[in-house]
Amino acid sequence: MTATDVLLVEHPSDDIVLLRLNRPQVRNALNLDVRIRLADEIARCSADPQIRCVVITGSDTVFAAGADITEMAEAGPVEVMARNVQQYYRAIMDCPKPVIAAVEGFALGGGLELALCADIIIAGDGAKMGLPEVKLGILAGGGGTQKLARLVGKQRAMLLLMTGRMFGAAEALAMGVAADVAPSGQALSRALELAKEIAAMPPISIAQIKEIVNAGLNAPLETALMLERKAFQLQFATRDQKEGMKAFLEKRKPAYEGK
Repeated sequence: MTATDVLLVEHPSDDIVLLRLNRPQVRNALNLDVRIRLADEIARCSADPQIRCVVITGSDTVFAAGADITEMAEAGPVEVMARNVQQYYRAIMDCPKPVIAAVEGFALGGGLELALCADIIIAGDGAKMGLPEVKLGILAGGGGTQKLARLVGKQRAMLLLMTGRMFGAAEALAMGVAADVAPSGQALSRALELAKEIAAMPPISIAQIKEIVNAGLNAPLETALMLERKAFQLQFATRDQKEGMKAFLEKRKPAYEGK
């Protein structure tokens, strides 16, 4: 790790990885280098059985102010298509481990789209979020239009997307964009507490919860219920299920192995 790293990788504990955006001179704008590094680190976390939770954050004043406009201003459609930055968001969304975004300050455009790739967003109460791409003559192209509409509904999403308005942490919580709001400066500590809580749970159950919730949201209810039923049945093939129920009956804390 050096001071010039665009992404700092930290290990608050053996089973939690913290990925910290580090381009303060441009308010953590997401250039191609940052996107590739994020995707690569997430892939490593996905493949490491010891890692049980990933936290992504920025600084105390900005999560990420958006995409790096200098990379896009003069680009043509073929160049934009070839860069395909959406593939790097997909790597985060496909991570089987829980991903938590700790957001302080601005999370705008691509920054908000990055946060929306996480399973849970913890926002500091001074956070400001939005998808202002329309003000630049474009639109959100990293999943923002579709994810926002699914979270807040068509009417609210249309208003926010067509005006590019920012919204605060309290509104994000009320709309379902954020899962929790912490006092300013405490979003990361709250996120790490949550990561520790989740990391103590059975990893196979956590991975299955993530998979079936995400798949079920885009499936008919009967199909989603079938996915849930099969995932529930699968748990009884794990040692963690036996350990969890035995610990409950013995009135002790379970020790989950992810097996």
